[in-house]
Amino acid sequence: MVIYDGACGLCQRSVAWLRARAGRGQLEFLPCQAPERQARFPWIEERACLEAMQIVLPDGRVLSGAAAIPEILRRLRGWRRLAPVFRIPGVGVLAPSLYRWVARHRHRLSRLPGSSSG
Repeated sequence: MVIYDGACGLCQRSVAWLRARAGRGQLEFLPCQAPERQARFPWIEERACLEAMQIVLPDGRVLSGAAAIPEILRRLRGWRRLAPVFRIPGVGVLAPSLYRWVARHRHRLSRLPGSSSG
């Protein structure tokens, strides 16, 4: 299950992109703001899922932000081979910083020319 900010245009477009590439039954998507999120995943604080996407793994573990990206990539047709890139020295340091920057500016990025809705 991927939990994301449903009020964010960039997040909505990202989910549409993921949905188009996910293997059948590999990913479900749920906006953070949905009552179902609170009912199914009450241990995930709203603040956390508004700051970064969350992926809830089948074993119940939750990965957040940049840590979720390799797990998501493993479930995408044609993108699985990129997941190991996150184990390359340096990527583990840079990816979280880059993710936080994009997350912090996502509403502004949604309004850039060429972006739809946001």
